[in-house]
Amino acid sequence: MTEALDAGPFFHGTTADLRAGDLLTAGFRSNYRPEVVMNHVYFTALRDGAGLAAELAAELAAGVGTPRVYAVEPTGPFENDPNVTDKKFPGNPTRSYRSTEPLRVVAEVTDWTRLTPEALQAWRDRLAVLRADPRAEIIN
Repeated sequence: MTEALDAGPFFHGTTADLRAGDLLTAGFRSNYRPEVVMNHVYFTALRDGAGLAAELAAELAAGVGTPRVYAVEPTGPFENDPNVTDKKFPGNPTRSYRSTEPLRVVAEVTDWTRLTPEALQAWRDRLAVLRADPRAEIIN
């Protein structure tokens, strides 16, 4: 894997109810493309970026589950997330990463910024367009 740009701390957003010491692993279906089984687990160095991922996970699960953010630590090598790095944003301004190795949950984080109703609606609209576009791919 390529050299990462960040030393953390790192965060993961999800609807899963986890505890310190739990491991997040690859091999689950994508929230964005349920037909795709993910080869990586994704994380970010931005607490509110993980909050956005948590909100979107809840939205894509039709409101089932509570958006949660966890402080995590990689257990192995990781790389910049190519789904946003250079493909959409030059460099890695979103400080987004992925790993084929598990992430260990350190603690739940509760002081992240929730989306406003207007921002959540804007993301619903973006996700509807993304899911309807057969050309939209996930670099897995």
